[in-house]
Amino acid sequence: MHDQTDNTIPTDQPWFAVRRVEPDTFIIEEPHHDERVKCYLIEGRNRALLLDTGMGVGDLRRLVDGLTDRPVFVVNSHAHWDHIGGDRQFDEIWIHSAEAEDVARGVPNEPLRRAFAPEHLAGSLPDGFDPRTATFPPVRPTGLVTDGQRFDLGGRVLETLHCPGHSPGGIVLLDAANGMLFSTDVAYAGALYVYRPADLPVYERSLARLAALPDLRAVYPSHNASPIDPALLSAMRDGVAAIIAGRAPSSREDDMVRYDFNGFAVQVWGTSAG
Repeated sequence: MHDQTDNTIPTDQPWFAVRRVEPDTFIIEEPHHDERVKCYLIEGRNRALLLDTGMGVGDLRRLVDGLTDRPVFVVNSHAHWDHIGGDRQFDEIWIHSAEAEDVARGVPNEPLRRAFAPEHLAGSLPDGFDPRTATFPPVRPTGLVTDGQRFDLGGRVLETLHCPGHSPGGIVLLDAANGMLFSTDVAYAGALYVYRPADLPVYERSLARLAALPDLRAVYPSHNASPIDPALLSAMRDGVAAIIAGRAPSSREDDMVRYDFNGFAVQVWGTSAG
């Protein structure tokens, strides 16, 4: 499983772009939105784990069923709208208890109408999805993820690490045997979002935990380039620590301050930030 490949998988749904990045590991990207959100289909011998269900655009279930013949279950990394959109298409949904009620409430039209405004799109939305009326219905999770929980897929084990900071129930998945970390929204090459200044120390601890993981070969995040260099995890930890220590922001806009670093940024909301 250590030989990385980068094979594009054809799909009849243009909203999605699929790559097999390693044997038994697929990236399902939504490249026509500026979030470039990614879900991951991770196979074992007996079953397959789908990490997140994206923006709720297109028939994700049909796409996934065309990629694997294993039974599929979903693990939500957190409950932000762009990671739970397709939950309604699946029967088994896991999420951390801190965000289970968010999924159970669903997503109303207003945030989706804003998210799918033309300035965020680089391609056409598929027929049947109208951002003027779209909603995500409530979904009741069937399982609650805990820190350290292991998902045995058959010959492949994924460990859950609770890493709050971006969100209270944010998790990542570690495939230690193969040196792979699925870092979700906790760590990616782009602007990391921190919604309250008080969450900065929490985020620093989460990034420190990831940076200390041994023998990481590849890090697969939920946005932007994938994979990324594991060395970015230490840089992100140090960047958040510098903000806490008083580093001056690079820019300000309303109640958000931004800190630019080499290869990533941190955006913090809240009038007391910076």
